[in-house]
Amino acid sequence: MNYDKHPDPEKLKHEFWEAMSKSPFVMLQLGSDPDSAAPMTAQLDKDANSAIWFFTYRDNRFAKLGPATATYASKGHDVFARFHGVLSEETSRERLDKQWDNTVQAWFPGGKDDPKLLLMRMDLGDASIWYGDMSMIAVGKMLLGMDVTDDVAGGQVETTL
Repeated sequence: MNYDKHPDPEKLKHEFWEAMSKSPFVMLQLGSDPDSAAPMTAQLDKDANSAIWFFTYRDNRFAKLGPATATYASKGHDVFARFHGVLSEETSRERLDKQWDNTVQAWFPGGKDDPKLLLMRMDLGDASIWYGDMSMIAVGKMLLGMDVTDDVAGGQVETTL
């Protein structure tokens, strides 16, 4: 693979956040419960560069909170990431109002004042981000079973979000 041996961490973080803004779905897993892995929709805020939010119910296993890991694959499968953080209850009504929209309402029909509703904040920590850009020629070669290891441009970084 034609990966840059020293990719720019800021560039890869930018690629990650751009991809997440287009498809904010992750597999979230509690550190204390390996069987908890489940798809969740990350609620992003362009002004919050070290936290994301998730809505759930208080009787959901994620309501245990604590250390968690999320894995991500972009819609175009050119960005992949694994990132760690800590889930805590977000108590700010202003934040809840900011993150609430029609797509959240569709999953939580009891509304913002439902006593079972829980808004979780994930304070982000260490991350691994992979970025690979495959040209149309590389895709064609791959479909023919030809070697594409030198045709994919990209990189991988260990960083913090």
